[in-house]
Amino acid sequence: MPKIAKPLNDLQVRRITRVGWHAVGGVAGLLLQVRNPAKDGAQTPRSWILRVKVGDDRQPIGLGPYPQVSLAEAREQAKKLVVEAKLGVNLKVKKRTERSALLSAASKNKTFRECAIAYMEAHASDYTSDKHRKQWPATLEAYAFPVIGKMLVSDIAMRDIKDVLEQETATSDGQTGKLWFVKTETAKRLLGRIKTVLDFATVNEYRSGTNPAQWTGYLDTQLPSPKKLQKVEHHPAVPYALMGEFMSKLRQNESISAKALEFLILTAVRSGSVRMAEWSEFDLDRKLWVIPPEHTKARQEHRVPLQPKAIKLLESLPVMAGTNIVFASPTGKALSDMALSQLMRGMREHGELTVEAVPHGFRSSFRDWAAEQTNYPDEMRKIASGHTVSDAVKKAYERTDLLDKRRNLMNEWGQFLDQPSIQPSNKVTKLMRR
Repeated sequence: MPKIAKPLNDLQVRRITRVGWHAVGGVAGLLLQVRNPAKDGAQTPRSWILRVKVGDDRQPIGLGPYPQVSLAEAREQAKKLVVEAKLGVNLKVKKRTERSALLSAASKNKTFRECAIAYMEAHASDYTSDKHRKQWPATLEAYAFPVIGKMLVSDIAMRDIKDVLEQETATSDGQTGKLWFVKTETAKRLLGRIKTVLDFATVNEYRSGTNPAQWTGYLDTQLPSPKKLQKVEHHPAVPYALMGEFMSKLRQNESISAKALEFLILTAVRSGSVRMAEWSEFDLDRKLWVIPPEHTKARQEHRVPLQPKAIKLLESLPVMAGTNIVFASPTGKALSDMALSQLMRGMREHGELTVEAVPHGFRSSFRDWAAEQTNYPDEMRKIASGHTVSDAVKKAYERTDLLDKRRNLMNEWGQFLDQPSIQPSNKVTKLMRR
């Protein structure tokens, strides 16, 4: 057993500057190690060492730097370790285990922002458009990060999610209100993204327990259903009675945006599917367009029968070298989501379009025409425009003649678009008195 040196006081310890190991007394084996930074490269020139016998070996155990760890603290630590050594505890193994546990715990201390960024990087290839890619971080940065961004995911509870959803925000008309109530659709999407990030954190063992962003059986007990809050906003559309005149004006425009808009109208699909369409998706011999899941909103493959006008339009398009995009911009990339909207805005300014309408509204034009001018069932009209239908409807309509039925519907739509618009009559018939 090492000798217990004469106990030094704080002032005496501070005066020790000679390189070497110096006994400070109070506990057998407690030493102050002084190193030469210029020679050893030591970041902490002075530190505490406890030389204690473990079995047949005398091991040095570090107790921390001096003066960050004071003389009194070093003696207190040393006393406890000496007792443990006498009980047979391997102090080096214990310290190594404790250090590993601390490092492991530190690696799991992830903030919500860190997990969100990690998730988005891991799923960068999942986004189907630049708009979708930008929406993900935009909503989180605007609403989630200011409230829970710096919180550890392990600490986030339901009340924190409620704080995000019930934060005050401004509306387009200058009023303010709680996010969940005044921007319900945005809040609903935000909630889904928060839940996804927290699921990611749980799988990576950064947190445990129930996901506090879960709606069913959890948040639905605290907030009103979004279905009861949402106001149904219909996209302004060209009345189907005016479609003939509109198509005549549109076909006078030879731009690629005009061609894309015409193809959208002929097929009644969403603009994203048209803008991202690739030549490999088309089989002109079979008069068929197979939209892959990644190019549809429902993430399901959608087959579109091509009518003669649609095929003729495709055959008239130039194939740009270096890209497989059908309606490619001059740079070879897909048209932006604003390209078609800007085209229609320009047509309104030039008097070629007399009503307020947007590209997505043509799907309504098609459905209204099909409902009022044809005898095709509603489920068939929904499938034709790429709407998601119930499992029961899928079972009823997944037959070999489904595509042919829809082909007939789309052919009739194309023929209708070639007809002159139905104009209201301004002629007044005079009634003669008897």
